[in-house]
Amino acid sequence: MRTSFVFSEVITGLRRNVTMTIAMILTTAISLGLLGGGLLVVRMVDKMQANYAGKLEVSLLLTNDVSANDKDCTQQPCAGLRSALEQTSGVETVVFQNRDEGFERFKRIFEAQPELLKLARPEAIPATIRVKLEDPERTDVIKQAFEGKPGVKAVDDQGKFLDRFFEILNGIRDGALILALIQAFAALLLISNTIQVSAFTRRVEVGIMRLVGATRWYTQLPFLIEAVVAGIVGAVCAVVLLVLAKAFFLDRVTGNLTESGIIPPTGYLDILIVSPWLFLVAIVISATTGYVTLRLYVRL
Repeated sequence: MRTSFVFSEVITGLRRNVTMTIAMILTTAISLGLLGGGLLVVRMVDKMQANYAGKLEVSLLLTNDVSANDKDCTQQPCAGLRSALEQTSGVETVVFQNRDEGFERFKRIFEAQPELLKLARPEAIPATIRVKLEDPERTDVIKQAFEGKPGVKAVDDQGKFLDRFFEILNGIRDGALILALIQAFAALLLISNTIQVSAFTRRVEVGIMRLVGATRWYTQLPFLIEAVVAGIVGAVCAVVLLVLAKAFFLDRVTGNLTESGIIPPTGYLDILIVSPWLFLVAIVISATTGYVTLRLYVRL
């Protein structure tokens, strides 16, 4: 009897304040959706760092005369550079890639962009000596030792590019989390206002219950459950938003990048892994806000 009464009160409260309940659900859904987006970016960055940690290289881009005249790196200064790199402490592998091989690699990487391939010419691709280090963090050693040497046009540090790329991704993550906090604050205010309005509209029934001996906790429980139910529905909506965003937006925007292996794909499994955190946050925020509101602003 008591359980059925509590749940009937919850349903009644949600129906009486349907507009505020819908607003609370939508605000919660948006804030949790942004939070989920931030968590997905965190997972993507972690995957990228794990994938690229063992693949980072330093590339010595050779000058045009070396690229055109020494296809096997058997002449000076290319042979000397290669030998010096192989004898450098901390170097794991040294691979020479001539201009033709570089152009073939360029075509494989950008095969999904035929317009770019039509404009590219082999003469634009320099011969390269690719160096893999035992410690990817020591790329500055190679750059300082070989930058400016005869035959070296430039030293390309992939780690620096990835650092900038990760900074952009982390900025997107931070922006999503900041917006999520703002939306969460708005959701807190809506939850608090909804509980206060709901308690005011049922003040007579609650007063009668208190007169016949109902405890304060028993009279407050329906309002807490209302807030938690709205939060859970908001979390469900947030998960649906993430699924729709992945299917109709993310896959289209990042399709070429994931096919090229530049960034790892974000799958439905990632959303499934993130979802329990969204439900947990929704329940904690809703229950905490409801409890604090009832204690501070509502006398039941």
